[in-house]
Amino acid sequence: MARQHDAQPLEAEQTIATPEQEEPAPAKAGPAKKLAGILLGILVLLMIWYVVTDRMAPYTPRGAVAGYVAQLTPRVAGQVTQVYVQDGDIVEAGTPLFQLDARPFELAVRQAEASLAQTIQATDASAAGIVASQAAVTQARAGLENARSSSSRTLELVRRGVMSEMQGDDARAELRTAQAELKRAQADLDSAMLALGESGMENPDIRAAQVGLEQAQLDLEFTTVTAPTRGVITNMQLAIGQYVSPGTPAMTFFDARGAWITADLRENQLGNVEPGDQVQILFDAVPGKLFNGRVKSIAWGIDPGRPSAGGLMQNQPESEWFEPARRMPVQVELENGLKDWPRSVRAGGKVSVVVYASGTSNPVAWLSSLLLHIRAYLSYLY
Repeated sequence: MARQHDAQPLEAEQTIATPEQEEPAPAKAGPAKKLAGILLGILVLLMIWYVVTDRMAPYTPRGAVAGYVAQLTPRVAGQVTQVYVQDGDIVEAGTPLFQLDARPFELAVRQAEASLAQTIQATDASAAGIVASQAAVTQARAGLENARSSSSRTLELVRRGVMSEMQGDDARAELRTAQAELKRAQADLDSAMLALGESGMENPDIRAAQVGLEQAQLDLEFTTVTAPTRGVITNMQLAIGQYVSPGTPAMTFFDARGAWITADLRENQLGNVEPGDQVQILFDAVPGKLFNGRVKSIAWGIDPGRPSAGGLMQNQPESEWFEPARRMPVQVELENGLKDWPRSVRAGGKVSVVVYASGTSNPVAWLSSLLLHIRAYLSYLY
């Protein structure tokens, strides 16, 4: 009986202690929640990085190589007889590119030379005619003086009654005839001198013939088409026997004196970008290597693509909830100009650019440069 009484309190104690021991432990975070937290943290860091780099070191993969490109056309029309270059040739200024048939222009030069000689001959003949007219004026003036003396004596004798009035009238008529003859000779001289103009090579007819000869010689010179500057021949569409005319492109010429990079940056990346900022450049044509450069200029405007109708601007309907920022062209040049320009880079080639708008001595610039170096080696693959 005593043991039974002792057992009952023990059971009661055990009964009271059991609920405390069975309280549930706090629930631990599952793997999914941990992963979501990590991803959210990474997303926040990426957003912060995106915003900071856009202000301090904006990056764009949308760059392109640009340069002075000209369509070479002949200045005269003709048939191609010789082609001296091939597509891709590097030529110096004045290098002959192709030749047109020069025979028609050689004939034109000879004809212009003959025309000049004929004009000089005609001018000399006119000059000789002037000499003859001057002699006629001199003769008419002498005849007038003789008529004046003769009529004066005749009229004096008529006054004295020695000669008749009829003889006096004849003397007066002879004087008027001599005066008219002098006027006619003087008019002929003035007309001849006016027709001749200036003497020698200053004569208008001779000058016109000389200009015609120079034009014919220039056209003959234009039958040989030469390179305007040092550059590269590309997109050549020319063959012997082909007829070309002014305004018809025969080949494309890339001027080697000027080449640059146009990088398209979003408007919200331009807040701190200024001309002169340091730039790192990655050419897809030169993987694994970066080039240093500087911002040369920032475009002040682009075509918004909103045509006007009747003088009023047309607002284009939006097709997106959040319209992306427009991109502005930024012109970039290599630090040492064309001296550092890689030969494998062609016009229109793809370029990636990082602009260090806040300098290069900050962690953002260091990390941006590291990422661009990684992209440079990845460009071996794609």
